[in-house]
Amino acid sequence: MLPAPLTVEVRRGAIAQLGSLLADSRVATSGRVAVAVGAGQGDRIASVIAPTLGEAQIFRVPDGSVDAAVSLGADLRKGAYEALVGIGGGKTIDVTKYAASLAGIPMVAVATNLSHDGICSPVASLTHDGGKGTFGVPMPLAIMVDLDFVHDAPPSLVRSGVGDVVSNLSAIEDWQLGNTERGEPIDGLACAMARTAAEALIGRSDSIESDSFLTVLAEALILSGMSMVIAGSSRPSSGGDHEILHAVDQLFPGTSNHGELAGIGAAFCFFLREDSRRLDQVVGCLRGHELPVTPGDVGMTAGQFTEAVMLAPSTRPGRYTVLEHLRLSEPEIRDRVEDYVRAVGR
Repeated sequence: MLPAPLTVEVRRGAIAQLGSLLADSRVATSGRVAVAVGAGQGDRIASVIAPTLGEAQIFRVPDGSVDAAVSLGADLRKGAYEALVGIGGGKTIDVTKYAASLAGIPMVAVATNLSHDGICSPVASLTHDGGKGTFGVPMPLAIMVDLDFVHDAPPSLVRSGVGDVVSNLSAIEDWQLGNTERGEPIDGLACAMARTAAEALIGRSDSIESDSFLTVLAEALILSGMSMVIAGSSRPSSGGDHEILHAVDQLFPGTSNHGELAGIGAAFCFFLREDSRRLDQVVGCLRGHELPVTPGDVGMTAGQFTEAVMLAPSTRPGRYTVLEHLRLSEPEIRDRVEDYVRAVGR
């Protein structure tokens, strides 16, 4: 049987109806549930859930760090909770996923933003003293997306979710390359799910102002996360594109957000593959949603982006992508970066 959440709900007013979900005995039999909210919108969320979850213990998540997750996990063990509900953006949900895994209890994800596919993915991306790392976690037991909160989120962060989903197309190409060149096992269903998520967005003419588009974006992000659960790794949604973004995060932290860098990485990888059809599709989609396409769009020089591409393969040792396949020298990468900017720049 394929892993799947008990329910996926994407609608306005979802948080206000959280009580009906938690009444399901498959989530919690005694009703002893904890709620974790981010620091920024905790008061608003607390007021919304109060009518139906007035007795729930609410914990505040200060940041997206390992320390925050470990501290929350310890509090959960002390309280003997049956389930944990994480309500917020990507950092809050990642902390909540890891804390629930430490406490050995199921987790319900309630997203108020759509910036990346971490809503449903089997990993938590958390900061620590050495930088940023990913940690394996169980998939959420149930998933809700509140479109009222998503509409109030910073538009640039919501749009970035498009970049993360569209980068699946590049990741799948890399996985197939690994299968052809190195005999790496590949999961066709995981590929199909990740590709379907990207294709659902890439041709749409509407954008984040529309409930219809946000619903498709939310479903695409969730489907992308589920593809990773089925694959048993991030392979269907993370290839050379994500290697580049992780390298940028290491070398030039704070340059841009996850989804924006994933989109740039995907476009550049299609340029390296000399796949003009997909390159045009990806660049057109990114531009259509006001997302960056070139390094300069996020304030990076060609030299800085070259440095990131050089470092990229080391961020995922053992993963085979177009970057490892081409094995370009630094001068060759610099030339390709400059050619890319000329080809897709406005």
